[in-house]
Amino acid sequence: MPESDQTVEPQYDVVIRAREKHGISRLGLMVNESWNEDPKRTLFTLARYKFVSKMLAGRRHVLEVGCADAFGTRIVQQAVGQVTAVDFDPLFIADVAARHNPNWPLTSFVHDLLNGPVPGSFDGVYALDVLEHITPETEDLFVRNAIASLSFDGVAIFGMPSLESQSHASPQSKAGHVNCKSGGDLKAFMQRYFHTVFVFSMSDEVVHTGFYPMAHYLLAVGCQRREVG
Repeated sequence: MPESDQTVEPQYDVVIRAREKHGISRLGLMVNESWNEDPKRTLFTLARYKFVSKMLAGRRHVLEVGCADAFGTRIVQQAVGQVTAVDFDPLFIADVAARHNPNWPLTSFVHDLLNGPVPGSFDGVYALDVLEHITPETEDLFVRNAIASLSFDGVAIFGMPSLESQSHASPQSKAGHVNCKSGGDLKAFMQRYFHTVFVFSMSDEVVHTGFYPMAHYLLAVGCQRREVG
């Protein structure tokens, strides 16, 4: 059956115009798995991106570290001037490039933060679901490199599953989670690099200021970068 060029209710013809402008969008590799295996997890992930977009709204140039398929990155793009997204896995960056939409220009490339900072200057940086994959022995190097290109008035956001949540994590998640932290420990860690740190709790898709040990996920916002020798 050929695609219809008109909806029954004319106000919904906007969907036809969007199809003509953008085509039919493909899911990224990461979100394809969650959407097909555990759809509600897709909502939780996108809610984290919305939080980032609100915290970084109006920023000129933002860096995403560990973007994976960058499916949620567009939510941040909607709120800031420009996003550069990097990941150390070439498979994900190739997927991002294959789904590139010129109406949503995104600079993305392979980069391992343990090998050095990302070139350029940014007034915002964020990493969601990355820090828990970095060993305690290399976490200092990782964060230093992540914020090395951050302006002194820039804002950094690091999101990770809480240590307390790991008793409920899937075997797949646990396999890669080598460095989860409690809320207090995450705040103390971030205070090495920023004068001001706010840590938020997250339960499912809801971000709040509640009791850290009952949070499934933690979001740390760092402001006023320290000079770290």
